[in-house]
This record gives sequence, structure tokens and C-alpha cells, in this order.
Amino acid sequence: MRDKKATKVFYTEKLGFKEFGSVDYEGYLMLEKDNIQIHFFEFKNLNPEENYGQVYIRAENIDNFYQSLLDNKVRIHPNGQLEIKPWKQKEFSILDPDSNLLTFGQSL
Repeated sequence: MRDKKATKVFYTEKLGFKEFGSVDYEGYLMLEKDNIQIHFFEFKNLNPEENYGQVYIRAENIDNFYQSLLDNKVRIHPNGQLEIKPWKQKEFSILDPDSNLLTFGQSL
């Protein structure tokens, strides 16, 4: 993450994550949703156009989650619309503010 506040706002207000932990560490952010925890490290010089970071998150009720993101005006990746993949996963992808690719998938 380049900006802790921007990352926190995106993940909490747009994706429904919550901050956890009892200490607010400088340059470090811990977020969770359901049984998922994501930890972020500050990297102020990160160039989003050169970022190849990606995470695959297994989800339940993916149709409802996808719709909630659309309702929240979260931009779906142009190549990541919700669809059933040949490997029997229903998936979609988004980019966070630092161009980390987040792919959400549910087994069929």
C-alpha cells in the first residue's frame, strides 16, 4: 500500500472489511472479513502501473457480494466480470487503489 488511509477506506467502506488488532502500527494495516485476513505493508514508492500483486479470495454468496460491490460503485476489472470459469469456479476481479488484483471465487 502507498497510503494507509486510502487503503483502509477502500477495503472497509467499499468491500466490507474491518480493521483488527489492538495496536495501530505505523506503515502496517491488518484487515479482516469473515475468515479472511489481509495484512498490508507500506510501500510509498510503489508505482501502481508496475504492480503485479494479486490475491485469490475464496468467497461464499459470490452473487450477492458482487452485487454489493456494484451497488457501492466499485469498479470491476475490465477482464474480470463475474462468470463461471472452465475450472468450475465462479469468479470476478477488481483492482484496489494500488492496483493489487483481487480475484474472488466460489466453487460450484
